[in-house]
Amino acid sequence: MERVRGIGGYFLRASDPAALSARYRDCLGLDVGENGLWRQGEGPTVFAMFEADTDYFESRTQQTMLNLRVRDLDAMLTQLRAAGADVAEETQEMNGAGRFGWVTDPEGNRIELWQPA
Repeated sequence: MERVRGIGGYFLRASDPAALSARYRDCLGLDVGENGLWRQGEGPTVFAMFEADTDYFESRTQQTMLNLRVRDLDAMLTQLRAAGADVAEETQEMNGAGRFGWVTDPEGNRIELWQPA
């Protein structure tokens, strides 16, 4: 059986795609090249389903949530707050998985930041 090899992309609707791309670059350091190509570092990827009525994504209208791996969650959250980003106050630690924090982008998309264990 042929199998997928990884996440090939993640696509977001935006009222101002250029501004949102710049925000991801400037606040998260997500440097993408031509056509949005991003060569990410090797590491784990979680592909999980949630109950339809979950509050984990915060907004019930958000159908998916981008999860980005980070090296130092506290440093990233501090950097985002300094840039004026909408950062959730709480963080979460999941035994064996790592630590999690959240930021909401200017278009209202909640993003999870993950520092793997």
